[in-house]
Amino acid sequence: MGLRFSSQPSESALKSGLGELPESCVAEIMTYMNPPEICKLATLNRAFRGASSADFVWESKLPSNYSVLLRRIFADFPSHLGKRGIYARLCRLNSLDDGTKKVWLDRSTGKLCLCVSAKGLSITGIDDRRYWNHIPTEESRFNSVAYLQQIWWFEVDGDVEFPFPAGKYSVFYRIHLGRASKRFGRRVCNTEHVHGWDVKPVRFQLWTSDGQYVTSQCFLNEPGKWAFYHAGDFVVENGNASTKVKFSMTQIDCTHTKGGLCLDSVLIYPSEFRKVKAFLNSS
Repeated sequence: MGLRFSSQPSESALKSGLGELPESCVAEIMTYMNPPEICKLATLNRAFRGASSADFVWESKLPSNYSVLLRRIFADFPSHLGKRGIYARLCRLNSLDDGTKKVWLDRSTGKLCLCVSAKGLSITGIDDRRYWNHIPTEESRFNSVAYLQQIWWFEVDGDVEFPFPAGKYSVFYRIHLGRASKRFGRRVCNTEHVHGWDVKPVRFQLWTSDGQYVTSQCFLNEPGKWAFYHAGDFVVENGNASTKVKFSMTQIDCTHTKGGLCLDSVLIYPSEFRKVKAFLNSS
């Protein structure tokens, strides 16, 4: 009879081996992992749990200008929080400018995202209820969208001045053709008043304080669902200084009216998200 050798260690041996790893060694390994992986490993044993709390682990996940972000986002940030607490706080939907903007870090990547509500944008005719109305909805993170009934001159402008971490960013308008509502607990969409968006394209423009400029145009043609229309990209070189970004969406051909559109917000995402988030590729 020969001896039998198992190619796979037993579960108890595996746990024992992991438990013997020095906490400092585990923490060093975690700097190469993404935040969800770190949180998952923290449940294995005491050494991994302790390593997952190390400041240098989470500092490697924070944007390099996180101290500038804290001063911009929070009026009085708690000084007792470690780097993991700072990361968790920045991953929340943090409100700015009377609640018209929200900024957060993507939990998986630590990349910064920013969103401007319809109420934080300059919309031609917004105060005339013959054209526009703000309507409540659960389909917006701001719980309200601007609904266009009909107008000749369509123009939506906005600007943001913020210390974006260095990198490349994309600007999107979140648009819905038709008016969605709930009926007997089910989502229904009325597209009866959608018109004019297939006659001439919408024009997008983007400017930055350091001289970048982008323009593009496209037709709006996806009724019944939320779509993200790409307005352009910009690059930030210095995350310690604020970058001012202006953006515009227009359809000002007055030979026809257009209407039946819901405007939720303008989003600024890291451009790399377009490769991994399918919903950003509407246009």
